[in-house]
Amino acid sequence: MQMTIFTLPISMLLFFVLFFGIGFILNMLLRMSWVMAIIYPIISILIVDQVRFIEYFNNSKHAFTDLGTRLANLALADILILSSGLAGTIVAGITIKMLRNRGYRMF
Repeated sequence: MQMTIFTLPISMLLFFVLFFGIGFILNMLLRMSWVMAIIYPIISILIVDQVRFIEYFNNSKHAFTDLGTRLANLALADILILSSGLAGTIVAGITIKMLRNRGYRMF
């Protein structure tokens, strides 16, 4: 499916806001500033990959080969959207750090 010039920035903004919000809430509840930035690569692999999670343990050679192929064949739009989600998680970690340094206590 072709992505239009209007769809790409909207998708990037949605991924940024979505993962900023999830990252902010997880960082606030778990009191770990970078928890979502660590979890995000796993989430993006699950978004990209078509192999069931259990296949990474049962048939790991095939699963990792398929993952490498799918990651290598990502379109530029997909890479931009996924990287904007990563940027959202990183900005959430920075925001939590800044708020804690300025004296705001969250939970």
